[in-house]
Amino acid sequence: MDARRIAELLEPFLAAKDPIPSIQDLFPSISTYIDILLHWNARINLTAIRDPEEIVTRHFGESLFAAQHLFPNRSHVGTDAFVRTAERSSAVMSRAVAEQETVSGERSEPQSGGRVQPTAQAVGEPGKMGKLRRSERNGAAASPTIGGQLPTPDAKRPTTSDQPPRLADVGSGPGFPGLPIKLWAPGISLTLIESNHKKATFLREVTRALTLTDVNIQTARAEFLPPAAFDVVTLRAVEHFDQILPTAAALLCPQGRLALLISSAQIPQAKSTLRSATWNKPCPIPLSSSRVLLTAIM
Repeated sequence: MDARRIAELLEPFLAAKDPIPSIQDLFPSISTYIDILLHWNARINLTAIRDPEEIVTRHFGESLFAAQHLFPNRSHVGTDAFVRTAERSSAVMSRAVAEQETVSGERSEPQSGGRVQPTAQAVGEPGKMGKLRRSERNGAAASPTIGGQLPTPDAKRPTTSDQPPRLADVGSGPGFPGLPIKLWAPGISLTLIESNHKKATFLREVTRALTLTDVNIQTARAEFLPPAAFDVVTLRAVEHFDQILPTAAALLCPQGRLALLISSAQIPQAKSTLRSATWNKPCPIPLSSSRVLLTAIM
C-alpha cells in the first residue's frame, strides 16, 4: 500500500501534533505486513477483515493507539531515560493506592477473580524454538532470532537499560497488537503467545520478513507459561474473555501493566473479574463508537 495513504489512515490514531513524520519509518513494514497477511488469509482464517485500508485502521490504528499510550516516547524505550520515567509512574501509582487505602482504613484483598495459580503442566519446550534459517528479501539477508529463553519470573527484577521492558501479547492471532507495538517501540522484548500452530507459523514469517529481533513466539496456552514474568501484557479480540483475563493478569510481575483493547460493554466484566487491579480511565479508540483501551496496574 502507498505510504501516503497509510499515513492518512493512521493519522486519527496518533496523538502528536505532527504525528506522521514520527512514524514514517514504519510505513514500509506496515505495507509488507499487509501483503503477507492477505496472502496467508486466503489459506487460513487470520482476520475477517479483507480490505487493506480497513486492516490499517482496524488493526494497525488500534494497535498503534495502544502503543503510544504504553510507550509514549518510543525513542527512549529500553534506555535509562525510559526506566526513570517508568519508575516515576510506578511510584506515583503506588502512592495513590496507599493514600486510597489510608482514607478507606482498609486494604483491598484480591477476590476470586484476581491472579490464578498456574498449572504445573507444561506444553512442549518453551524457549527452545531456536533460530530460524536466513531468508533473502529485497537482496538482503536477515536472520532474526525467534524464540529463545522466556523471561525469568522475578518479583524483584530490577529494570535497567540492558533489561528492556518485557511485553506479552496473549492470543496474538495475526499479531495484533503485539507486532505493531514492537514496530513502534523496537526496544521492547516481545513474546507472542499463540497456541494455534498455523497462526504461530504466520507470526514467524512476518517477524522474519520485518527483520524484528528479540521476539519470542510461544506455541502454547498462556496458562502454561511462567507467572509474573512480564512488565506489560496485552489482550485483544480473544474468545472466552472472562476466562483468559485472570490468566493474562497472572503473567504480570508486581506493578505490571495490563492493556485491554475491548468494547466498552466489557469494562464492567473486566473490573469485576480483577477486583484487586488499579484501573485507569478508559481511552476511547478513534473512529470507533464502542472500542476502548482499558489499562490497569496489577
